[in-house]
This record gives sequence, structure tokens and C-alpha cells, in this order.
Amino acid sequence: MRKRKVLVVDDEKLIRWSVGQKLLAWGFEATEAENAVTAIGFLSHESPDLVLLDMRLPDGSGMDVLKEVKSANPALPVIMITAHGVLEEAVEAMRAGAYHFLTKPINFEELKVTMQNALELESLKQEIDLYKEREKRQFDPSTIVAESAAMRRVLEVTAKIARSEASLVLLTGESGSGKDLVAHAIHDMSRRCQRPFLAINCSAIPETLLESELFGHEKGAFTDARAQKRGLLEIADGGTVFLDEVGDLSLGLQAKFLRFLEERTFKRVGGLTDIEVDVRIVAATNVNLEAASRDGKFRRDLYFRLSIMPIQMPSLRERPEDIEPLARRFVQVFNEKFKKSVKGVSPRALERFLSYDWPGNVRELRNAIERAMILEDGDVLDISAFPMEATAASPSYACVAGVDSAGAPGGGLDEVEKCVIEKALAAAHGNQSRAARILKVSRDRLRYKMKKYGLAAGTTEEV
Repeated sequence: MRKRKVLVVDDEKLIRWSVGQKLLAWGFEATEAENAVTAIGFLSHESPDLVLLDMRLPDGSGMDVLKEVKSANPALPVIMITAHGVLEEAVEAMRAGAYHFLTKPINFEELKVTMQNALELESLKQEIDLYKEREKRQFDPSTIVAESAAMRRVLEVTAKIARSEASLVLLTGESGSGKDLVAHAIHDMSRRCQRPFLAINCSAIPETLLESELFGHEKGAFTDARAQKRGLLEIADGGTVFLDEVGDLSLGLQAKFLRFLEERTFKRVGGLTDIEVDVRIVAATNVNLEAASRDGKFRRDLYFRLSIMPIQMPSLRERPEDIEPLARRFVQVFNEKFKKSVKGVSPRALERFLSYDWPGNVRELRNAIERAMILEDGDVLDISAFPMEATAASPSYACVAGVDSAGAPGGGLDEVEKCVIEKALAAAHGNQSRAARILKVSRDRLRYKMKKYGLAAGTTEEV
């Protein structure tokens, strides 16, 4: 964690020095300003964590500086100090936003306690805002469904990375496959879990605003920059920043982001000072960054930097064992949300789920359950509530290489599917990996179907 920075504004050099020495001894970083102009100039390009402000300055009033501070950064705590213990001034300062009012000569024990209380209060306010924002989310990272081997492997890697000091993780996979859940899990299982988790979608914000959201900006940096603003990287110091759709960063912003990853410092937009932070970056994309880097759409050096610690998220069609428990979970979620008592999904509907490709992955399944529970009134969600067409397990699989549909028996989808799998295994000489490629499904899915139909395991495997 970085040292807290305190700006000491006083026209008496001895007081600035003595206060500065105490601040250093207490573990703070001290900066001095001898008058109002210097203080306001400093605040225009720096963002201290607290200000100690003398009421009487040679070129103006401390109240003028206080108003400037609160205009630029209302959350910045200010402690007023004066040799004149006038009650009216104290009241005026508190009304203008000062945290507290101390008189000279300074009692350093009182100053230390007052500063600690001011910083703790501001930290609590930030945490409350973060928790309020977190409560708005509709998911809980601790409830990730992982009955399939594919997802269990993902969670094993996730737990190892979370406990490590790895400061950069790349999540890849199709849209809707749960990359945001894994990003939360990485944060929640790490030593950073008590610090902020902040997320941003790189494709949802215009490039000109995205840089400001990430790095912050100084007052006057651009037309609408009426006050100084801290960016996500600075606010999340000690925590985690989740960059979704990182593949959509512009080339210009990619260069600045790469500099931050390598140096762990950045400048606010319009700023001159490097800011150092300790954050874990979890980046996510559904874009093939390697191909994009070859095409010149993504910086190759940034791709190599990001891919140090990759996690590939499986699509829902690659983890069919998770479909039924996910459906149960979503029914439970929407029962609570809609005040219903739906018991679950019918066997016929589940069969349709297992024969569907789910191009939208877990998000599409969640949306399908939500829509059905809004429109249906029965105790069980039947096949009529889900109008999607079966695709993955349809008889068309009998037309892939090595399988002839002419010999498929009649009598229903299960018999056709079982026959197709048997013929694929025969064509692959019992090799499950090769049979899965013939059928154009994952090996986990093939094993699930073999278990369902009581088919013997293949005799050989490929690594």
C-alpha cells in the first residue's frame, strides 16, 4: 500500500517543518505550501489524501483554499488550523466542508488522532460506496457451478492464482461463459478481498472517456473536466481491477496500458506526476488476441504481457454436466426474485437443453429460465416454455465424416443419438478424443453421453 500524502499549508516555515517531521515519523508523505497560490497550484495537479490548512495566509484566506479544495474534490478531508480560536471561523469552516478545526500551538497527539479519524472516515465512506455498488450485482462468485471436469480444472487454477502474488490474469472464452464470475472469485479468494474490486467494460465506453475512467484526469484536462477525478486504477489501490473486453482497447490506449503494466505507474490525463499503485489486473476477452496481434489490431508486446497467466473458459456446450445444476440454480434465483414456487425444469425440457448448442452460453441459459418463469404459470417449466431448436444432438451428427445416417434406427432422438455415438466410436477405433472430433463435440461431452447411454469407455486416449 502506498504512503498517505498530506499537504501542509502554512506561512510559518518552522510550523511546516515541525509538522512535516511528525508526519514522516507517523508514516505519511508530507508536502508543503507556504501560501494560497502555491497550495491551489499543487492541488491542481496532485491529489493528497488530507490537507492541513492554516486559516490565515499571506495572500488570502484559508477559507478560499478550502472552497477550492471542496470544489475540486468534495471527499478530500481538510483540517483547519489557526492561532486565532474564533468560534465563528470554526463554524464557517465546518459549514464549508472542513473535517475539524484545531488551534495553535498544535497539540501533536490531538493532531494525530484527528488525522487518523478523518482518514478512517473517508475510507469507510469509500468502502460503503463500494459495497453498495457490489450489492447491485446479480451474481455471487461463490456460487459457481462446477460439476464438469472442465470447470473443476478452471476453479483449481483460479484458486492457485488467487492465492499467489500474480498481478496479471487473462480470461479468454466466448461471451456469456462466466469470465466475470471467475474474475470475482480470483479477487474474493485472494489477500486483496478486503480492498476494492472495480470493473469496467472496455467496449462500452468511448475511447476518449475510457482513458479518464482508467487513469483519472486533472481539472481542466479537457472541456468537461471541471474537477480532478481519480481513475479506477487509483481508487482500487490494493485491490483488483477487472477489464472486460480488453481486446477492444484502441492501439493508442494499449500503449499507455502496457506502460502501466510494466512500470506500475501512470499519469492522470493532463497530469505531470507519476502515480504508483498496487493492483491486480484481471483482463477478459472473447477475441483471439493472438490472431488480432498478427493482424495488427492488437499490440503483440501487450498480448505477450497479458498472456503470462491465462485461463480459458469452456463454453456451456463443452460442460454439459453443468447444464442441469445451472438450471436448478437459476430457478431458485428467480423464485426468490419473482416470489414464485417453481419446482424445476421437466425432464423433456432438460433433454432439449442437452441437445441445444447454447451459443450465448450460461448467460443465454439464465435468460431462457428468466423468460420462462415470467411467462409460465405452472409448477414445472416444460418443453413448451423453451422454444429454442435442438441442434447439438440432432440426427445431423450422423452426417459427419465416418458416420452413415442410413443405418440409424428409428424410434426417437435418444436411439438416434446413441447409434451416432456408437458409429463414431467405431470409426475412431474406440479412441474417445478422435470420436469427439468426428462428432464435433468436446471429449467431456462425449463421455457424458456415453455414461448416459451405458456405452463402454474407449480403449485408447490421446493426450
